[in-house]
Amino acid sequence: MRKPAPEVAQNTWAFLRDPMIAPTGFREYDARWKYPDDINLPGITALGLGLGTQMHRRGIEPVIAVGNDYRDYSLSIKNALILGLMQAGIHVKDIGPALSPMAYFAQFHLDAPAVAMVTASHNPNGWTGVKMGFERPLTHGPDEMSELRDIVLNGEGQPRDGGKYEFVDGVREAYLDDLVGDFRMTRPLKVVCATGNGTASAFAPELFRRLGVEVVESHNRLDYTFPHYNPNPEAMEMLHDMSASVKASGADLALGFDGDGDRCGVVDDEGEEIFADKVGVIMARDLAKLYPDATFVADVKSTGLFASDPELQKHGIKADYWKTGHSHMKRRVKEIGALAGFEKSGHYFLAEPIGRGYDCGMRVAVEICKLMDRNPDMSMSDLRRALPRTWSTPTMSPHATDEEKYDILARLVEKLVAKHEAGEEIAGRAIKEVVTVNGARVILDNGAWGLVRASSNTPNLVVVCESPTSEEEMRAIFHDIDAVIRTEPGVGDYDQKI
Repeated sequence: MRKPAPEVAQNTWAFLRDPMIAPTGFREYDARWKYPDDINLPGITALGLGLGTQMHRRGIEPVIAVGNDYRDYSLSIKNALILGLMQAGIHVKDIGPALSPMAYFAQFHLDAPAVAMVTASHNPNGWTGVKMGFERPLTHGPDEMSELRDIVLNGEGQPRDGGKYEFVDGVREAYLDDLVGDFRMTRPLKVVCATGNGTASAFAPELFRRLGVEVVESHNRLDYTFPHYNPNPEAMEMLHDMSASVKASGADLALGFDGDGDRCGVVDDEGEEIFADKVGVIMARDLAKLYPDATFVADVKSTGLFASDPELQKHGIKADYWKTGHSHMKRRVKEIGALAGFEKSGHYFLAEPIGRGYDCGMRVAVEICKLMDRNPDMSMSDLRRALPRTWSTPTMSPHATDEEKYDILARLVEKLVAKHEAGEEIAGRAIKEVVTVNGARVILDNGAWGLVRASSNTPNLVVVCESPTSEEEMRAIFHDIDAVIRTEPGVGDYDQKI
């Protein structure tokens, strides 16, 4: 196999012939590129050959389930990937258009040892990528990704005989059957189903109806131009739209899904947008009654309530704060035998006996419906108000290039640790500790905190702040953390700010 070039000019003979792959597309736990700017179809085929070679090197049975999200170019990307996998001697089981969690489900359903899902997740159109995994329900983490990157970029992919293609029908129906089971709502529930015209449009409305939920449709027609907004339930644009739909329809809540359906966002009956980590605490409280003494994993962007909430403490719940990222969280949940993992981005990892440990927005939606059924006298706003009050920012992402962001972050972590060691304050409070498991989470003496880390998927840093005291303190924390961030000239504008 020839080594892929980092750049090949578009609209040339070579662009249709020679593999091009920008090295920055190999990220911590999945692979994402702008297409066709950073990768071309021969580059995708080289990626498939590399992934198949990695399977052989690791002694994995050469069978893989492959799916693609609903974007106008995803089928072309998948076919180019399949070509490379077959070239590597892999038996490809093509499950057709899918959600990422449907592809993860297919690993179990088809007893396939590997999975590759072509998706740009919640990234806007113009992006593509692949989520892949071998040891179900896990997906590639940093070790597997760096090994794959070296195989591909060094041209180490090895063609072998034995490649085979098989289209497998019926996985979507089996996936929906598995989600629904024998559960039916016993209380009336009216839900705004927000899919932003993305892949989840082909799943969520039908799922809710089968559960016995009344559906208020919101952009549920498949349209890969995303005419209203990019489906991403962490973005305020989508959450505001969900809120307006709740108020207009009188629904009990809104549930929204991202482009590949592995995340779920929630707006309550009053139109209040509940950040996903707080939804996680609401779910954790409900699950704690059913599974006392369980362990929950939360990512470092999440609220401190998983550790401090008296209701969770009453049921003996243990909180474990871990690295942000779906692969890191899945692995952690499995390693420590946690019941569930919750990420502020809306990825939830519900392990046995609730789910299979992978992130599935549809499974979360089902479990929220079950939660509402178990609490027939409570509205979602009642459940929100029952939580201890905290004030938190949305996830805010200032621009930093993929080439520079980790070096910038390392210097920011040093500066924040130095502030702590020098006895300096943030927002007029003493710094209790700086947790550096994933960037820097600066924890103040009253449990308030501010986080800065590098995005694993996009050319950005990530900033989140929370106060248990007031909105003013939350804003002051952001002001002081941002002042440190602004000492780095390589950091640009935010995508959204408070």
